[in-house]
Amino acid sequence: MIVGTWHVGLHVSDIERSIAFYRDCVGLELVHRQEQRNSYTSRLVGYQEAHLRVAQLRIPYIATGTVSSHLLELVEYVSPRGPRPSPERNHAGTAHLAFAVDDIHTEFARLLDAGVRFVSPPNEIEAGVNIGGWACYFLDPDEITLELVQAPNRLAVPSAVT
Repeated sequence: MIVGTWHVGLHVSDIERSIAFYRDCVGLELVHRQEQRNSYTSRLVGYQEAHLRVAQLRIPYIATGTVSSHLLELVEYVSPRGPRPSPERNHAGTAHLAFAVDDIHTEFARLLDAGVRFVSPPNEIEAGVNIGGWACYFLDPDEITLELVQAPNRLAVPSAVT
């Protein structure tokens, strides 16, 4: 039986550039990094002589919501290098990672000032289960789609009851 999530993994073209983006722009905390070049990794990923650079990040001061120490794992394939897939959001196989924020307009302005590329400004959610909230898409250095989501007031985390 599945008991939780471990992390979300994103394959990136330049681990150092991606660490800088997710740490310095998005605000995640780097908790671990490693090089993987061993028989276990080759068996796991299905490529002989696989060589990976890996970084693990989490949201600072927040439990990950998973059974591991991190929310996001960045993986750069040093070997074998693969072709760059299309990052288009409407292509099957692409995905996005959504970050919950308490003030989407402030976060949008902060990231925009840092040079982050957005697909759109914050949009009020006008239909569906999150009606009344706000959302917008933005792109990481590899054009992986990310999302900011501000929940509607009715879904906000309630204060502790005393």
